[in-house]
Amino acid sequence: LNGDAKIPIRNIEIDDLLGREPVRLDTKAIGKLIDGTTVMVTGAGGSIGSEICRQLLKFNPAAMVLVGRGENRIFAIERELRALNRPITLHARIGDVTDADRMRKLFQEHRPNVVFHAAAHKHVPLMEANVSEAIKNNVGGTRCVADLAHEFGIQSFVLISTDKAVSPCNVMGASKYIAEQYVLALSEQSSTRFTVVRFGNVLG
Repeated sequence: LNGDAKIPIRNIEIDDLLGREPVRLDTKAIGKLIDGTTVMVTGAGGSIGSEICRQLLKFNPAAMVLVGRGENRIFAIERELRALNRPITLHARIGDVTDADRMRKLFQEHRPNVVFHAAAHKHVPLMEANVSEAIKNNVGGTRCVADLAHEFGIQSFVLISTDKAVSPCNVMGASKYIAEQYVLALSEQSSTRFTVVRFGNVLG
């Protein structure tokens, strides 16, 4: 205050805006799960699915199957990952997770070891106006892919859910909650390891 000291000023970090301690990933455990395997990511062109693909590259999968129904976004994430010149086989596949025949063909063709199921309708107001599509995609799509994971005896299935599934008060949250319950029930009778992770504030 007297002008005889400098006030240290630092740059604002993105974590400052989070409102909680950031989650630190157990990279060793992830590495053991992913290294040398074939990984399928549904919704690979979406905001969360594409970031999962980018992060997975760090753990050296042998192959990645990028599944989505929007050709432009699948094209974009495939080109982005190929430009990194990593020694990984990339398969860009167009398909709707509610299309059981198409999903079965993809499982038969690629025999994934691990599936990250990120395909979902996520926009709350839009799902309020399109309830049947929220249920069809978020519940039906999850059931379709999870059933195939069980049938093909894959190692691990990870459902990417949402914090809106906690005491859901909207259609999107309710549809994801039902999807969670289906996956957790299936895990009790399957050799596949089913996991549900809820994303809320996602930074980096």
